[in-house]
Amino acid sequence: MKNTLYKAFAIVAISIALSSCSNDDNKNDVSGSGSLVLEYDNGFGANDLILNTQGNTTSNNEVLKISLVKYIISNVVLTKADGTIFTYPKSKSYFIADESSADGHEFKLTDIPAGDYVKVKYGIGVDEEQWKLGAAGQGDFLAKANDAGMLWSWAAGYKFFALEGTFTSSTVTTATPFMIHTGKTGTDYNYTEVTLDLPTKALVRTTITTTIHFKIDLSKVIDGTNKIKLSDNNAGGMGAMIMGGANLPLITQNISTMFKVDHVHND
Repeated sequence: MKNTLYKAFAIVAISIALSSCSNDDNKNDVSGSGSLVLEYDNGFGANDLILNTQGNTTSNNEVLKISLVKYIISNVVLTKADGTIFTYPKSKSYFIADESSADGHEFKLTDIPAGDYVKVKYGIGVDEEQWKLGAAGQGDFLAKANDAGMLWSWAAGYKFFALEGTFTSSTVTTATPFMIHTGKTGTDYNYTEVTLDLPTKALVRTTITTTIHFKIDLSKVIDGTNKIKLSDNNAGGMGAMIMGGANLPLITQNISTMFKVDHVHND
């Protein structure tokens, strides 16, 4: 009986060792190309975001019930540990993050050269160069953005970021609508980019699909470096509609600070 048990344990140990060696070999084989997933996890302050629930309170004691969160991720650029830069093909580099959609949290990038990546950069919105290609130059993304409600009109352009819901404050005691939309307004384009160092290397390999997990703090949209009170933008008590004016560049600056890399999965 003991011999049988010893043999079983030995087989298990050998299997684990072989599996470990195999995994190490996979991670050491820096050739070919692989895939990388960008995962966006929305929150408000230190809390996970749950749509249509009260309790998202700013430092100005305004309480938000958020019903919609959408933003465009674009122009992904990855940097390897040796400084080599890989720019994801522009034709494939536009995604719509949508808190309410099962498909709106993770975006898979394919055919990325194998390597150890230490930095990621991406835009929030559609860059002006792309927009200047005209409606015919947008490919399938124009229809996708329109279907997602991320396009005002072609002349007005894309919505880069959309946050909607209701709010209350010490001066606005009845739940009142708010809408924050960024995009092209007049001569201001309001496109912004985010560059983040990875806490651990993202190992892109042929046999590994790596995930970069981002945490997003939506409180920073109006409660970041620039403090913006919805109550001050509640025109005639009809709701706070921030889609232009002096606040929009300030909100754009805030948006660029709401992203951080929480961790990297090298599975």
